[in-house]
Amino acid sequence: RSWVLARPLSGFAETFSQYVVELEPGGSGDGEPDEGVQGVLFVLKGSITLDHEGTHEMREGGFAYLPPGARWNLRSDEGASFVWIRKRYEAAPGLDKPDMIVTSDQATERQPMPDTNNSWCTTRFVDPADLRHDMHVTLVTFKPGACIPFEETHVMEHGLYILEGKAVYNLNQDWVEVEAGDFLWLRAFCPQACYAGGPSDFRYL
Repeated sequence: RSWVLARPLSGFAETFSQYVVELEPGGSGDGEPDEGVQGVLFVLKGSITLDHEGTHEMREGGFAYLPPGARWNLRSDEGASFVWIRKRYEAAPGLDKPDMIVTSDQATERQPMPDTNNSWCTTRFVDPADLRHDMHVTLVTFKPGACIPFEETHVMEHGLYILEGKAVYNLNQDWVEVEAGDFLWLRAFCPQACYAGGPSDFRYL
């Protein structure tokens, strides 16, 4: 079964779809049905076996980027839940489509934001300089008491799925309490800020 967090709809998400998918033990499924759509999988709980260009065992924190045209399927012996993000691929002129990537949160270095004393870090699964990619999925981690100390905006819409912890998030000048399991959709240029006031790390995808 799955929960639709965002999908292309006028007045809501325009460029991507995002789901939380749950597989029971022994569950399986085929992957992307649309040749022009790329995808990302991020494992929240349990484990999945991903079949494409070999067999890949992915546990909690596992990340996979699947380029457009990839014929993939997955299964789970023990049961699992994962985030699935889909976006129609927009190629840069003269560049080939990206390669498949399989890695994990645990295997990817956290990169601290400047002048934050490692209290605000980003985990980047894809090199931002690789112009073959037209979307990026990252993990953001705040230590307790850390914050985005200014209102920032982004040129693209994006979704935030909260993995752990609690915080207050400023959206269009409204402070909203958020916690693990919540989903935020932010339009392009939406002013935002964050304060992680909980007793544990605050992390989101």
